[in-house]
Amino acid sequence: MADSLLKTNKATIRFGGLVAVNEMNLDVQRGQLFGLIGPNGAGKTTIFNLLTGVYQPTSGDISVDGVDIRGKLPCEISALGVSRTFQNIRLFADMTVLENVKTACHLRSKQSILDAVFRTKKHQQDEQEQETFALELLEIFKLDHLKHEKSTSLPYGSQRRLEIARALATRPKLLLLDEPAAGMNPQESVDLMKLIGWIRDRFELTILLVEHNMKVVMGICERIQVVEYGQTIAVGTPHEIKTDKRVIEAYLGSA
Repeated sequence: MADSLLKTNKATIRFGGLVAVNEMNLDVQRGQLFGLIGPNGAGKTTIFNLLTGVYQPTSGDISVDGVDIRGKLPCEISALGVSRTFQNIRLFADMTVLENVKTACHLRSKQSILDAVFRTKKHQQDEQEQETFALELLEIFKLDHLKHEKSTSLPYGSQRRLEIARALATRPKLLLLDEPAAGMNPQESVDLMKLIGWIRDRFELTILLVEHNMKVVMGICERIQVVEYGQTIAVGTPHEIKTDKRVIEAYLGSA
């Protein structure tokens, strides 16, 4: 049987009279690199907000690794193994590069409040493990030499990479990337494409990717779902999507 890590069944959200996402069925297999594409305003980021508890569905089901996440808070969903980046970068502006990543590491902290207050051996060991992992992530994203810099002082492409590193610091099963190549130049986009594939394999992740850069999407995604006005119009392999007449008319032809 198929091993679905993320599954939605007729997930719908309404804002007053507007149906932003309409009976959305998503089925992302464990270990898959899955693309979600569509025109601006198609509902892609709204879907991410549904999957992470920012919005609650008006109707329908959403499950992660077999667990129903309807009604759960974003922190509870994150603890289940879901992490994300944002279309508009949201770094902790007053923190350094290293502090941004270490903050996310605390989701998997083993110490108690008392351990932190009394700086017990468990606290010290936990802090060291978190720093070691954070530095490993920064090295992967070629940001380790900037670890003491303020996060918002970094160039745009580096901020994008830092946000992905911070998302990985929660040790997710499912990583949601919302337009990770936005604002990057062609070479940065190519490098990012290679890196996303590598981190999927290195960390044994499932990745759901929203992206407008078709070179990135077609180059790394194994399966793609196309949405328009909150509804699915096609699901298939990159080749099937590229040759789908409805997709070409709705999106690719005007891209």
